[in-house]
Amino acid sequence: MLILLPPSEGKADAGTGRRLDLARLSLPELNPARGEVLAALVGLSATDETAALAALGLSAGQRGELARNARLDRAATTPAGQVYTGVLYEALGLATLPAPALRAARRSVLVSSGLWGAVRLADRIPPYRCPIGARLPGVGALSAYWRRVLAPAMESAAGDGPVLDLRSAAYAATWTPRGALAGRTVTVRVLHERELDGRVTRTVVSHFNKATKGRLVRDLLLAGARPRGAAGLVAALRDLKYPVEERPVAAGRPRQVDVVVTEL
Repeated sequence: MLILLPPSEGKADAGTGRRLDLARLSLPELNPARGEVLAALVGLSATDETAALAALGLSAGQRGELARNARLDRAATTPAGQVYTGVLYEALGLATLPAPALRAARRSVLVSSGLWGAVRLADRIPPYRCPIGARLPGVGALSAYWRRVLAPAMESAAGDGPVLDLRSAAYAATWTPRGALAGRTVTVRVLHERELDGRVTRTVVSHFNKATKGRLVRDLLLAGARPRGAAGLVAALRDLKYPVEERPVAAGRPRQVDVVVTEL
């Protein structure tokens, strides 16, 4: 099973180990693209503060992020699973997983990234700021850039097993499973159901959407789930007592499900 996660805006303050070495990252076929994006980000961050703040969607008070970006090619690194510190990753709680579940996480999870394309949890990267919505000199819009190069690497990583796609829409736009792989892919939307003025409503709530996805992945890892296809993956979620509702889907597109929660 391949599990696709978004990155988090919240990241560790600094790396703690050896310097960045692209050759050590998973999915090495992405390294030429990673190198191009890295060079563009470092160059922009180091030379044009005004343009860099605009390109990365940062305020003047966040200019410290540019100083960090400008040193990325020689920065100390930390495993990606420790770099990302947002709500989803807090709920996933990698540091508290027992050894078998942690090994499964390192095998099965890929984190999407505007800078790296995708990385595994054990890949050593420095903390950075590079949202998928950024436009970089010589590279252009990152979403479109990665859409041109990600497919072969992602298809290889998926192999013959199911894919649980928990990426946000912006990162999902960088790669969409096609053909037979689409039929083995399950995308998840988390809905909060509550009663307002006597009427039941369902809404997507960003913070708790992320937390629920983190708990969902944690529970699958703790259960040692090894589904063989999309139907088995949906069944595994239901076995874990997640209220899952399937949505209609067009042929050749990933399977879409809603996880409905009433308590946040």
